[in-house]
Amino acid sequence: MKHVRVASILAALALLALPACSQQADEPAPSGPSLTRADPVAQPAPWWNDEVFYEVFVRSFSDSDGDGIGDLQGLIDKLPYLDDLGVTALWLMPITESPSYHGYDTTDYFTVEPDYGSNEDFTALVDAAHERDMEVIVDLMLNHTSTEHPWFIDSASSPDSDKRDWYVWSESDSGERTDWGAPVWHELNGAYYLGLFWEGMPDLNYRNPEVTEQMHEVARFWLEEMGADGFRLDAVRHLIEEDGDFDGTAPTHEWLAQWDDFVDSVDPEALTVGEVWDDTAQVAPYVVDDEVDLAFEFTLAESLIASVDDGDPDMFTDALESVLAAYPPGQFAPFLTNHDQNRVMSQLFGDVAKAKLAASALLTLPGVPFVYYGEEIGMLGVKPDEQIRTPMQWDATEGAGFTSGTPWEPVNDDYPELNVAAQDADPDSLLNHYRTLLAVRAAHPALGLGSVQVLESTCESLHAALRRTADGADTVLVMVNFADEPATGCAVSAGSSDLAEGTLSGTDAIGGEPAEALEVGADGAISDYAPLPTLAPGAVAVVELSA
Repeated sequence: MKHVRVASILAALALLALPACSQQADEPAPSGPSLTRADPVAQPAPWWNDEVFYEVFVRSFSDSDGDGIGDLQGLIDKLPYLDDLGVTALWLMPITESPSYHGYDTTDYFTVEPDYGSNEDFTALVDAAHERDMEVIVDLMLNHTSTEHPWFIDSASSPDSDKRDWYVWSESDSGERTDWGAPVWHELNGAYYLGLFWEGMPDLNYRNPEVTEQMHEVARFWLEEMGADGFRLDAVRHLIEEDGDFDGTAPTHEWLAQWDDFVDSVDPEALTVGEVWDDTAQVAPYVVDDEVDLAFEFTLAESLIASVDDGDPDMFTDALESVLAAYPPGQFAPFLTNHDQNRVMSQLFGDVAKAKLAASALLTLPGVPFVYYGEEIGMLGVKPDEQIRTPMQWDATEGAGFTSGTPWEPVNDDYPELNVAAQDADPDSLLNHYRTLLAVRAAHPALGLGSVQVLESTCESLHAALRRTADGADTVLVMVNFADEPATGCAVSAGSSDLAEGTLSGTDAIGGEPAEALEVGADGAISDYAPLPTLAPGAVAVVELSA
């Protein structure tokens, strides 16, 4: 492991103390077995299972030189904020040279985008982050380049070009279209090239071993020379088409497994996180078959937000059960939204209470959570893409504290009221809610590394899960009330568990108040355990259980 994080951010734990409320549970506790059980993360645990990642769009995060564009030095300047927030690792959206604002169409895999700084600025960021015990992974676009990349310019210049076969060419347009209805073949110089996402992003040809070798060198460069701790892999299910199929083909899986082996040979601790935007059953094999270390869990994210919006945990619980059954313990990446989706606060129609609930559910999950920049203050945004990637709202000054110049994209109109500075001193703010949750997660390794056992509850609005480290040193019961009304007298049960028979004392790790003791029966049975009298609307409790 690269490090063992010391949990030291405990001062904020009183911020989420749960008020007394009233609503009686009206059904007896079930006595049957628990819903789902999953093992703890295998030991020794990979370093990433001890992390919470923060997704940064450098262009929109912090501008250090007043040109209206965020840069790497600006991100370095904001590391104290991120450290205080409690995130422990960074994912940077594309930072290599590109003609576009988003950077997913690179023209040079080996050079930092000049708008953001230099290669030296990136290594300075890595050094500064590592000094704070933060890792840094970078977006890597394996599927495609820009049409302005020298490789493609050479490839398109002539059928006899040495790099002709570095991309996928056809003499005709087959008329194939993507699942979202866009054409995949684009005409140039009397021939057609494959560009799955857009005509400005031609697909690389991984049937050509020269291309694979080149991408080996790209990975080696970022790991060995630039000091990156790994990669977020963009659009990896689309790498190699076969018989008109562009999604998750057998050659794609085979190539990824070999490429991941190469990455491990360069740095056995390098992390690869795959973007496979699909259902859990289609995503999990990429991890199970050792093609990537982690994969983003889109189904879980969508189900979590839907459950929060509906005030009912069933969709979330069902999705979590599927996830726990599909992946090796802890080897998936839960999140709420990312740079390709309408922001979670917009999906929840600006409801701060629901945003707090979504954060509570996310940051008490197993796996490796990812938080999208601005999510912690409730930034709004709906597509088009530029509107979900707007500048970070730091304060109420002109430019929202993002820049002293004219921002590359207008700052959201609500920045005078909705910003970091305004929420910083408010103990009830969404920002301080995130800080508290992250401090609790840091203090309890059971949340990141522990086994998971979903429990039955007498309250329909309650999601409850028992979490326990492999050595039994940390055991907590997570209870999340999804309803917009109080839940009183909620009791949880399980026919068996990993707990030893006997009495365990309980403490609410968030409010600091004593909880009811738990009497564990034979075979670890838990019967009608009601640790706290009341859970407020949308509240979360993390109950420490100890002998």
